[in-house]
Amino acid sequence: MIVVKFGGTSVGDAEAIERTAEIVKGRLDRQPAVVVSALGGATNSLLAIGEQSAKGHLIGALRGVETLRDRHFQQCEILLGTSGEASDVAAEMSASFDELASLAEALSVLGHATPRSFDAIAAFGEQLSSHLVAAFFKLRDIPAVHVEARDVFVTDDNFMSAEPQTDAIAEAARGIVQPLIQEGKVPVMGGFIGRTTRGVTTTLGRGGSDYSASLLGAALHAEAIEIWTDVDGMLTADPRVVKGSKLIEQIRFDEASELASFGAKVLHPSTIAPAVRLGIPVFIYNSRNPKGKGTRITFDAPRRAVSAIAGKGGITVVKVGAAKMLFARGFLRRVFEIFEKNGISVDVVATSEVSVSVTVDEPSQLESLVVELSQLGDVSVERDRAIVAVVGAAISEDTASMGRAIGALDGIKVHMMSLSATGINLTMIVDGDQLNPVMGRLHDAFFGRGTK
Repeated sequence: MIVVKFGGTSVGDAEAIERTAEIVKGRLDRQPAVVVSALGGATNSLLAIGEQSAKGHLIGALRGVETLRDRHFQQCEILLGTSGEASDVAAEMSASFDELASLAEALSVLGHATPRSFDAIAAFGEQLSSHLVAAFFKLRDIPAVHVEARDVFVTDDNFMSAEPQTDAIAEAARGIVQPLIQEGKVPVMGGFIGRTTRGVTTTLGRGGSDYSASLLGAALHAEAIEIWTDVDGMLTADPRVVKGSKLIEQIRFDEASELASFGAKVLHPSTIAPAVRLGIPVFIYNSRNPKGKGTRITFDAPRRAVSAIAGKGGITVVKVGAAKMLFARGFLRRVFEIFEKNGISVDVVATSEVSVSVTVDEPSQLESLVVELSQLGDVSVERDRAIVAVVGAAISEDTASMGRAIGALDGIKVHMMSLSATGINLTMIVDGDQLNPVMGRLHDAFFGRGTK
């Protein structure tokens, strides 16, 4: 069996869902289980409703509910017409939107929203889309069965970024999803959402629908996991930044993980971790170009010196320096304990005998962090930096490629440089306004000309 996941653009409207049905139909002989995101943009709209409600802007929030209601009912009418499925889905949608409106009113009265409240609201998107998609599949002679995702994806109670409980998910998948597949059915469920053991709705964080698909694939020991999105696969650079970016037909798991962590938009950083553990290949395809080659992510892809360039802005560099750390034991441990205490994760690290520099992309807790770090030495904070990563499984073994990467940045100020412990990622920190030019230069150096 395979797990097939469709993102928001792949189920964004009736036309997109039509394409999705054809893709699934062509895979019936491979026993697909289907995971879908909310309709494109729906999650953002739902979170905006929650924010407005918490601020007491109830009229605006309810207007948002009605706009979203109209959009879903319009797509329902286009897809299902006057069929029996239409009335069932319409009733389900109507109840969901009534519940959403009640939640908005409750938050308006309270005057604030908790992460738990936001999860309850955000979950409506996948609940609505999965019912609609499952019903349409039936009209297209696909033996679809809607599955309540929250019965499968068991999580902890870290709301808005819940941690999946893999053993419980595996048990639920084998008990709920696997029997349907064995009966020749096509299970259809929402991604992104889950539930605690106490039955409270949670979400896996943004990009969590991909993660859900990977978790399901791992739980069922799937033959493959397919991620259908709006790009042809993983590219040698972000096509919005670098003109002439090329499709990567095969890439290794570790390279794909690095690219996702350092800005590649096509994958959520956690997406492939469950698949990696079991060696399940992950494919990325474009639902608007279903005949395209796509990208295959596996253990046995070719080892290249450079596979792709990735980058992300909005980075903050924190530097801690003190002569007293020279030869001091436990200094780095104390530094990173402070980061952990403040809930701040670190991307890139560079050290010397008397200093340590790290990058963070969530600066909200920086004030208390700096106060505590100042007890260890002199602290400086540099904002508006960018990370550029040159990723390739064999880059550390290819001195010519390392030299070419550094040479491409001639005249560009580099604030930090680091080679990952695994030797597959050469990372450079530059000024934020140099992100796009640097990515263009590096892409030219390794893949040929054509930058914006």
